[in-house]
Amino acid sequence: MADLKAILDAAHDGIVAIDLHRSVLAHNRPYLTLLGITEAQVKSSDVVGLVDVVLPEVANIEELRSASREIWSHPDRDAHDTVQFKDGRILDRFVSPLREGDVVVGVVASLCEVTAFGRADGTIDHYRESVERARALEDQLRQSQKMETIGRLAGGIAHDLNNALTAIAGYSELALGQLEPSHPARADVEEVRRGAERASSVTRQLLAFSRKEVLEPKLFDLNQTISALGRLLARLLGSDVEVRTELAPALPPILGDPGQVEQAIINLAVNARDAMPNGGRLVLSTTIEDYDEAAARANPPMTAGRYIVLRVADTGEGMTRETLSHMFEPFFTTKAPGKGTGLGLSMVYGTLKQIGGYIFADSEPGRGTTFRLYVRPAVSQAHAASAASVDAADNQVRSTVLVAEDEPAVRNLVASTLRADGYRILIAGSAEEALDLADEHKGTIDLLVTDAIMPGKTGLELARLLTQTRPNLRVVVMTGYRRDALAGFDDGVELLQKPFAQKDLRDRVRAALGHVRENSR
Repeated sequence: MADLKAILDAAHDGIVAIDLHRSVLAHNRPYLTLLGITEAQVKSSDVVGLVDVVLPEVANIEELRSASREIWSHPDRDAHDTVQFKDGRILDRFVSPLREGDVVVGVVASLCEVTAFGRADGTIDHYRESVERARALEDQLRQSQKMETIGRLAGGIAHDLNNALTAIAGYSELALGQLEPSHPARADVEEVRRGAERASSVTRQLLAFSRKEVLEPKLFDLNQTISALGRLLARLLGSDVEVRTELAPALPPILGDPGQVEQAIINLAVNARDAMPNGGRLVLSTTIEDYDEAAARANPPMTAGRYIVLRVADTGEGMTRETLSHMFEPFFTTKAPGKGTGLGLSMVYGTLKQIGGYIFADSEPGRGTTFRLYVRPAVSQAHAASAASVDAADNQVRSTVLVAEDEPAVRNLVASTLRADGYRILIAGSAEEALDLADEHKGTIDLLVTDAIMPGKTGLELARLLTQTRPNLRVVVMTGYRRDALAGFDDGVELLQKPFAQKDLRDRVRAALGHVRENSR
């Protein structure tokens, strides 16, 4: 087995270990080669001394000396500096603490020649610019991956919590239907139902962040949305906050859920109000801007093209770099306990992602905050935005839904809700009629939405018969019973508890159709 010195000498980079007295503890041969020094010179001088005595030809010796002293001022930190020699060579130096247990006893430095990454004239400024761009992209990628991971976690939590809340809300409604207004338990049951509704708002924000919330995309004018919010924002923010709008004329429409975008603007405004406890100014401005490749690279992960840009700027307290790095994470908040859930900005982030947009923030303590929201105009965005809106385009247009329900009022509600979302709808008033429609329909039927109990064949029997001939068919069962009443049926069935809201229906339909896409991959 080779000894440690032989292993170090075989490395490509120069490596040196130095104690806190600046004496060299160990080094390898590439270290000598890169610096152009001898063993004797290493042993006769400390690190800063080497800079002055051994390397008189270094172009920016003052900078290297300063960097060396900075390392010894903070030997417990990682450090990085770059130096260029007179002969044009560029070296990168990375320094890390050398520890014995928890005690810092020195530093370990590695030197790497990076001349080839500079321009033909070997300028160090070009190399440093490249490194900074690479670091920015790396930070953006790391942040994006972190947000994706948190998003999956948030979506999973929201999905499980929503199942419980659906049962709580559903059974509360059922109980209220059986209690007289004067019943002593009615007030308690109503409080349970209101609690479930409040909790559901939290899960909706989590789902929005995780980009699993169902959107209702349509073309709308962002200027009109902002103008319509003017009076509400004035009341919401108080008389000590001046609200000003600066809207570019004739904005092209955008494709998205106007309700979600409106809520995102309100959340940004509320955050601005909290950052201006003594009053201030909030400015909402819109512009149309073209970004070339260079401009897009400065704002990763943006791509080049035309954007509608909404800026929401306040004169508040501002944020530190540390706060900026966490601000879109669910439940992250700098507010006092009980003053906020930490979900407002995460919901804004999720909304922009769903419509194919981007959001950035510029802020410094004491200098206010400006949020920049970028959305493609609908003309150039139609395909990308619809694909980004939680697979809404996958569900819409291409998906056919068979609705089987014997109660006309419920049947019509389900059919009209899904038809408005762009689904193709087949309607049946019984299981037998649904089987006839399925036989006559020559195309694909992606989803069956059926009542569990109907005269004649039940919805469960209908589902079993149809899935025998259409194995890829997914099923949503509407019922007022508990899931254990469906024991023995396929575990993949989605249960929609009665009574349900339109949102509940859309959630279940999207979840069911999501299985189709997963199975087809």
